[in-house]
Amino acid sequence: MNKSLKVAVPIILVLVAAAGGGYYFWQQKHQAPAGKEKTAQGPVLYTCAMHPFIIKDKPGTCPICGMQLIKKVEGAQASPEEQKMLGHVSLSPTQSVMANVATVPADYEPLSKEINAVGIVQYDQAKQAKVTAWVAGRIDKLNVNTVGAYVSKGRPVAEVYSPDLVAAQQEYLLALRSRDQFKKSSIDAISQGGEGLVASARQRLKLLGVKDAQIAGLEKAGHPNIKLPVYTPLSGIVIEKIVQEGQYVNMGDPLFSIADLSSVWVEVEVYENEFSFVKMGQHVEIVSQSYPGKTFAGRVSFIYPFLDPKTRTVKVRVDLPNPGLKLKPDMFVNASIKAPLGKALVVPATALMDTGKRQVVWVESQPGMFEPRDVQVGARVGDKVQILSGVKQGEKVAASGGYLIDSESQLSGGSGGGAHEGHGGAAPKQGAPAAPGAGGHEGHGAPAAPAAPKKGGGLDMGDMKM
Repeated sequence: MNKSLKVAVPIILVLVAAAGGGYYFWQQKHQAPAGKEKTAQGPVLYTCAMHPFIIKDKPGTCPICGMQLIKKVEGAQASPEEQKMLGHVSLSPTQSVMANVATVPADYEPLSKEINAVGIVQYDQAKQAKVTAWVAGRIDKLNVNTVGAYVSKGRPVAEVYSPDLVAAQQEYLLALRSRDQFKKSSIDAISQGGEGLVASARQRLKLLGVKDAQIAGLEKAGHPNIKLPVYTPLSGIVIEKIVQEGQYVNMGDPLFSIADLSSVWVEVEVYENEFSFVKMGQHVEIVSQSYPGKTFAGRVSFIYPFLDPKTRTVKVRVDLPNPGLKLKPDMFVNASIKAPLGKALVVPATALMDTGKRQVVWVESQPGMFEPRDVQVGARVGDKVQILSGVKQGEKVAASGGYLIDSESQLSGGSGGGAHEGHGGAAPKQGAPAAPGAGGHEGHGAPAAPAAPKKGGGLDMGDMKM
């Protein structure tokens, strides 16, 4: 008996080993294609392009949106279409609320850029003048003795005694008497010559600054005036008094400087990155610390054609009425230039992600589905930013929670919107919901819920790998 057992046991062991080896080779040869497909890197998984948290081990359709599942491949193996879809981020309603994601449609709005700058009040150079001596002589009387006094165009500011002026008046009176005598001559050349003498003497008086009314008074009086009144060319404020009473002056010497302050200039300094928005005739509001709550209104009248290399600014001249002479020359003021930009496509400034190299917004392509979109921006006005290209009217952008969506894209293996550049085509990872209340973005609205699942296709929670 013992001898039989010793012989049977080795034979049984050999038969078992042979059967196991045969079964193994049969499995390798006849393994069914169904089941888990193997690759050199491991099993091939399938996911939904719109809902990357759906993971399955065999082909099929998404239980949420019904789309055909695609291979969950490494970034290096992905096709261009799959690479593009990797950058998309899908958020469930719960994730949208937790991430504080709110969407706003891009729309056209009238934009008006406000350029704030500082300026200095200056004299209106078109309303400045100097009172000069038309003849050499002595200042016998000054009717204005102080700087800051108001002078009127119709009232003399000084009286000058000039021997040359007295001689010119006597010459004119003599020409008048000669004309009357020459008229009696029967010779036409002589009778008409008197008119030429009068015209010549009259012209000399006018060149010496004598007005027509003064010449008429001279003809009426019949004797020269010893003192000649001096008038100002415009009404205004004396800003400089140059002569003293009794002083001798030569022809052309200045006596006073006059400025009309009923209107002034404000020279505003605009930085070089903003002066391109400034145009002639634009409305400007001026405020001064001297008059809190008071606003002065003017318009751009000139843009200087050169730039200050030290301050990197361009001067802009603003014409400004000055009722009550409240604005004083050399006063510092703050200016606000209204630059209308017309209608432009705008999105909230909080929707824009600027990395320095790229400017990106997250666009909701389908309910709950966001894709990064490179945009070109224009002017920023308040809490709005102008979009020149990249987004169309009516497309919804994430006004808040954009950085959290970008983080979700990175966690899911997408290329992201730009906050984490350089990760495009990374291997997909399991997504993670964004932290609630993070980011400090405004808005509390949530996007619409994803599409309902197809009829007959139940949603298996085991397919989701969060």
